[in-house]
Amino acid sequence: MIDARRLLLDSFAAAVAAADPARVLAGTLPTHEEIARFRRTRVVGAGKAAASMAMSVERHWPADAALDGLVVTRYAHGLPCRRIEVVEAGHPVPDEAGERAARRMLALAGELDENDLLVALMSGGGSSLLSLPVDGVPIDDLKSVTRALLASGAPIQDINVVRKHLSRIQGGRLAEATRARVLLRMISDVAGDDPSSIASGPCSPDPSRYADAIAVLERWRVDAPASVLAHLRKGERGEIAETPKPGDAAFERVDSRIVATAHASLEAAAAVFERAGVRAVILGDTVTGEARDVAQVVGALAREIARYGAPFAPPVALLSGGECTVTIRGDGNGGRCSEFLLALALELREVPGAWAIAADTDGIDGVGENAGALLAPDTLARAAAARIDPRARLDDNDAAGFFGALGDLVVTGPTRTNVNDYRALLLLGEARQVRP
Repeated sequence: MIDARRLLLDSFAAAVAAADPARVLAGTLPTHEEIARFRRTRVVGAGKAAASMAMSVERHWPADAALDGLVVTRYAHGLPCRRIEVVEAGHPVPDEAGERAARRMLALAGELDENDLLVALMSGGGSSLLSLPVDGVPIDDLKSVTRALLASGAPIQDINVVRKHLSRIQGGRLAEATRARVLLRMISDVAGDDPSSIASGPCSPDPSRYADAIAVLERWRVDAPASVLAHLRKGERGEIAETPKPGDAAFERVDSRIVATAHASLEAAAAVFERAGVRAVILGDTVTGEARDVAQVVGALAREIARYGAPFAPPVALLSGGECTVTIRGDGNGGRCSEFLLALALELREVPGAWAIAADTDGIDGVGENAGALLAPDTLARAAAARIDPRARLDDNDAAGFFGALGDLVVTGPTRTNVNDYRALLLLGEARQVRP
């Protein structure tokens, strides 16, 4: 007998564990002999995994080797590192604490020379945490355009194109600011694992241009502050320098590696299902789009399996990663994972034995305190008994409120890592073998 709820939760735990910096980072760091070649090592970093990555570096580093630095992470995500300072700041909207930390990091990197090593630790969330706007763009205007972009439904890659062209440290500017060798280690939260999008690529070449940033604002109908538009227009006209591009000499000094990915986490979760005797199918780690639209596609596949036992026969688990978007139209308290799951519940009305989980591997679905939620075969029946209208909650972007009222939120607290969203649909009902 399969305990479906336990199986889904265990699969999510395995996905998170596969991206734990304590497991994945140490093996990619220099040996003690290599460390001894540098006069000193300085660590900088940003993201939800920044503190745990910094702690992993501290544990690996020899006690007699020079090591210091500064990383910035989300509020409530800090850890008590001893040699590397940990600062907490605002996410997903930047704040003054992140601005101060980014300014200090840029200065710390600029103090190093060819005999030193700069270890850059970047992970999801770093784009807002590492906020150092260009001259002429106040932090309040950066906050404003960030809020508007987040509410527009724009994918994170588009949002980061704008961020990189409003930043003094992202879009390769950090690598450009130092003469030291750079050891760049990243935990990827972006579809496709593009280094230039992870924390908006402080040490990675930026292929995008000012014109692309303007196009993003126009495409998503974002009413940006005048200071933002003025800066981007100057860049488009060539009056200010572009971000450093592929082939720039600054990146010849950078040793870049991604140490954790969404796909590796999906593989770890798949192994949990396989051990339980359930076939696991990875649909992909780049499944993106409006949460409700993604739910429609996954629901259609589930109905095909339920009716025809094809392309996969139950029991089967369909796994996917990536980052859905939500266009905010209501006043509810819900994130992209819970919105996907509530939309999926409506798609699965006629699918027997359907269970699902959707949760963010960082432990935070949107701005709430939950990682995501669980869906059971009786979810809609329990909602009806409690007089909770799923369609009305979905229209109000209140999926978290829906699942919270049923006691089906997944709450982990900060995981201090981030490889994007995890989704698993577990189909246990027998296929009806309907034939035309």
